[in-house]
Amino acid sequence: MHSRSFAAACAAALLLLNATPASAAYPERMLTMVVPTAAGGGNDVLARIVGQKMGELLGQTVVVVNKPGAQGAIASEYVARQAPDGYTLMLGYIGTHGINPALQRLSYDPVRDFTPIGFVADSPTLLVVNAGLGVDDVAGLVNYGKQHPDGLNYASAGPGTAPSVAGVLFNRAAGVNMLDVPYKGSAPAMTDTLAGVTQVMFPSLFSAYPQLQSGKIRALAVAGPKRLASLPNLPTLAEAGVPGVEVPQWYAVFAPAGLDASVASRLNTTLNQALADAGVAAKIAEQGAEVRRGSSEELARFVESEAARWKRLVDSERLMAGGL
Repeated sequence: MHSRSFAAACAAALLLLNATPASAAYPERMLTMVVPTAAGGGNDVLARIVGQKMGELLGQTVVVVNKPGAQGAIASEYVARQAPDGYTLMLGYIGTHGINPALQRLSYDPVRDFTPIGFVADSPTLLVVNAGLGVDDVAGLVNYGKQHPDGLNYASAGPGTAPSVAGVLFNRAAGVNMLDVPYKGSAPAMTDTLAGVTQVMFPSLFSAYPQLQSGKIRALAVAGPKRLASLPNLPTLAEAGVPGVEVPQWYAVFAPAGLDASVASRLNTTLNQALADAGVAAKIAEQGAEVRRGSSEELARFVESEAARWKRLVDSERLMAGGL
């Protein structure tokens, strides 16, 4: 009788163990947050701000790993191949999950191959120039470009990224021929723009905001639909006479496809808690970005719409990686 009771108790315990949600013991070790750009850029800074707070909330370290190159495809393909166990995450953005898949034939699909975790932040795109160029407004830049058809270069994080596509759209709309000089991320691109190696750049406000204070670069316009509360005197490109260049940038966290729903829910809750922290929000705001919270389902719908939007734009504009 005693042995039968013991066996029944063991069976009941096994059933209870099997019924325990996958998130109950998660996480049991450190997590990796993969960044698709070089260290020091907007994506990298954002991942470190959010990753540190998420780690505190989860009780585990979140290590940031940079895998730049191929316009974010190297990092995206790497993450898509990892086990969907919640220990590998990615700080994706408009380039990896919007523009690049529309421009190139890649081995990953921005919708099918990822589990959306949640939004992180939005940041508008700016048109900035090296202060030494002696250009004070968009009209002056366009005139300079027409007078020096081979004399302007713009730094980008590579074809398929927001800065590159913004430059392509600007060339077409303004009737100029600036040359795209690709880098492995916004940080080295900004370094050369500050030094005057390249003269123009279309960075996110998140990447440019700290550098605007130095006086070495000058913001000429917003590549978006409206002016910014933080820079109210800065016109949009449409207001400055160059319409059709709207490339608002966004950032979000993803995991490999197939992640257990309970783990995805835990990560979404943790991410939103991190973003709700006043210190985290302040650090993000200091960089010129705005916190954006939401559900995994909202992010999934948004990525589908972004992928479709950029596919339509690329087809209609006949944009190709590296130019027109």
